[in-house]
Amino acid sequence: MRRRVAVLLPVLVGAGLAGAGSLFAGAAIAAPDQPGCAYTLSAPVVTQVSGTPMVTTTVTTAACNRSNSMLQVACLEIQGAGAAPLCVSKEGPTAAQVFFAPYRPGATYVASGRGCAVAGSPTVSVCHSVGPVTVTL
Repeated sequence: MRRRVAVLLPVLVGAGLAGAGSLFAGAAIAAPDQPGCAYTLSAPVVTQVSGTPMVTTTVTTAACNRSNSMLQVACLEIQGAGAAPLCVSKEGPTAAQVFFAPYRPGATYVASGRGCAVAGSPTVSVCHSVGPVTVTL
């Protein structure tokens, strides 16, 4: 009986952790003992830029563990449009923000992104994807 519990427990814990990923759909989280950075992706929203409605999203560095954030990339696309995503990248710890125009009311927008950090000696790149986050606006 004890042996079955020992075998079943890792399976249950693994299943629970797999389900936990959906709680962080807009975040990439580095493992606590691993170098790297955590990144957040904002949900797409409509904003006004010089009187023109646009859709925007942002990728931001949340926290780093023994690393320095070196690149953030934010991307937006209209779901099913068949066009490549529009992406903006920023070097260093600065947030990357992309503005998508023209805004189409009722369209479904998909935001995604990526963040990269440098860590260690010799330095290595540690990158994490964030998203996608899908919103109908």
